[in-house]
Amino acid sequence: MHQIHFQGRALTPSKIICVGRNYVAHIHELGNPIPEQMVVFCKPNSAIGAQLKAYRDEPIHYETEMCFLIQAQQLAGIGIGLDLTKRTLQAQLKSKGLPWERAKAFDGAAVFSPFVALPDSLDGLRLCLHIDGRLAQQGELQHMIYSPQTILAAVSSWMHLETGDVLMTGTPSGVGPLQAGSHYTAALYNADHLLIEHSWTAI
Repeated sequence: MHQIHFQGRALTPSKIICVGRNYVAHIHELGNPIPEQMVVFCKPNSAIGAQLKAYRDEPIHYETEMCFLIQAQQLAGIGIGLDLTKRTLQAQLKSKGLPWERAKAFDGAAVFSPFVALPDSLDGLRLCLHIDGRLAQQGELQHMIYSPQTILAAVSSWMHLETGDVLMTGTPSGVGPLQAGSHYTAALYNADHLLIEHSWTAI
């Protein structure tokens, strides 16, 4: 079983719950309609990767996201995650009205920074991703269609959340294909205070 780290402790998520289409700019970026209901899908524990892998046979897109750790069915920690997507396959599945799991839940389809304690207020949370020093993505919690608390309440109404589970809250615009050898540095701020910075090198 794969693990994440929260305040120096290893936890084993039973699942990762992901929200799609939660930033309007990203919805427009991919040419999707704004959904009438929250778009939710899951990744299994086996999707958690220790390395950022750029596959050679098809493009893998990065999607940088604010992620929330669950303890006792409440938001307890925060981290940064990259939701990795086989974009061509996803488009093919969507065009046929089929589920996305083959494009979203493959082995290594999610990598995470360590998680830290949740700040007292979430209002000032903002996220950015630099690739080889170039700003590629940035987004604020206030730009989300559904807040983390709204996501938690909605998902909890029909799915039991275990301690260690992770909520991925969607990505801002600026997604693109991973490039082997490139350096991906994500940072999460609360107002002007740096909460987390984490880097990966794609292999």
